[in-house]
Amino acid sequence: MEHPSKYRGREVVILGLARSGVAVAKLFHEMGANVTVNDKKDRSQCPEADELSALGISVICGSHPSELIHKGVSLVVKNPGIPYKIEPIVKAQELGIEIVTEVEVAYHICAAPIIGITGSNGKTTTTTWTGLIFEAAGMKPIVAGNIGRALTEAALEASADNWMVVELSSFQLKGTVDFRPRIACLLNIYETHLDYHGTMEDYVASKAKLFAGQQPGDIAVLNADDAVCRSLMPQLKADVIPFSRKEELAHGVYLNSQQTIVYRDKQGQIHPVIPAKELGIPGSHNAENAMAAVAIAIAAGAPLSVIATVLHEFHGVEHRLELVGSRGEVKYYNDAKATNPSATIKAINALDRPIILIAGGLDRGSDYMELLPVFKERVKGVVALGETRHKIQRVAELAGLSRIKTVDTANAQDAIREAVQAAAALAEPGDIVLLSPACASWDMFPSYEERGRMFKQSVHNLV
Repeated sequence: MEHPSKYRGREVVILGLARSGVAVAKLFHEMGANVTVNDKKDRSQCPEADELSALGISVICGSHPSELIHKGVSLVVKNPGIPYKIEPIVKAQELGIEIVTEVEVAYHICAAPIIGITGSNGKTTTTTWTGLIFEAAGMKPIVAGNIGRALTEAALEASADNWMVVELSSFQLKGTVDFRPRIACLLNIYETHLDYHGTMEDYVASKAKLFAGQQPGDIAVLNADDAVCRSLMPQLKADVIPFSRKEELAHGVYLNSQQTIVYRDKQGQIHPVIPAKELGIPGSHNAENAMAAVAIAIAAGAPLSVIATVLHEFHGVEHRLELVGSRGEVKYYNDAKATNPSATIKAINALDRPIILIAGGLDRGSDYMELLPVFKERVKGVVALGETRHKIQRVAELAGLSRIKTVDTANAQDAIREAVQAAAALAEPGDIVLLSPACASWDMFPSYEERGRMFKQSVHNLV
């Protein structure tokens, strides 16, 4: 796409009235474009509509009118979560109208160098760790994107002496064209979001767009232990810094035989960073997230001493293996952000006590059989809820578990309260109750954050 200033007097359609849609609509309006914002939800469910209307922006709620997309439209900016199969998007594609997400728009107006971080799992932890390292090093980070602030809003505030640290989803990246992060990081690839992407090939291609605009001199950080990441490395124009938990690298960040995270530079010099056991959050997957943050921070010039201090002192993000508290010698962990089975497996393997697992949620067609090995080896009991409760129950039965409960209640708050009470009844002193759903939240909850908050409240209300 062109710079947003080039759309003065031209028609721009924004699909979706969420946080990013509002920021993009205001930006194009201020730059003189003729902006129409459309959301299928009823206007009563769109609290931002009145604010945009007051600015003179056309807001259409309640449907996607057939006349919304026409030959006179120059650009469509879609909310990342809106599927490409809906009628306005299909029509725009047929008419040859460019379709982008907010990430592409923000890139064109951002004066700061961008660090883009994506992956099936670990994005939020790695992005947060990176932002904290940069903050401690006095490097003026602005953390935005799929975590926290709308990227367009943040980009308007950025100057050349900032660093824009951005968490990115495959949904956001799919709608990019010229996007070029100075440092790009791909943590891992697992099968997920296929209800949106349709195929694994489209999912991988969307993630790989993170590197498409990079040039020699830019930095690409990838997981050398991940087969998809390895397959992408030879295709990249950027300078690659790999990281590995399983092998010592000729160049990159890895876990050595003493279980210390080290960086080997291009001259072969080895720089110890921190023993893995001293990381502020547990789990081998968090060692991988830490190594990614180390590679990013070193590429940007952060001192090793600062990196090590932050990695040690940071104790996790909300809803990602978050210790809620203890009740009767049972610990309760909130891992509501685990929206796929691989994330749940990592959470289970990160903990060192018998686990009563609360799982289940939106049914995307998986049979969840990949959970069977950890159910057999690490899980003591299961409480299943949501659309997938019977599938989760079936895996628990195949694992030979005797402590299994299902929650059939449809109301979100009642369901999570019943699940916590059931898990507490199954648990014994020394156990862990872990909410790690392995599913998206949208069958009952508006977001994984709300799911996690309700879980924490239910734990606090336990007698």
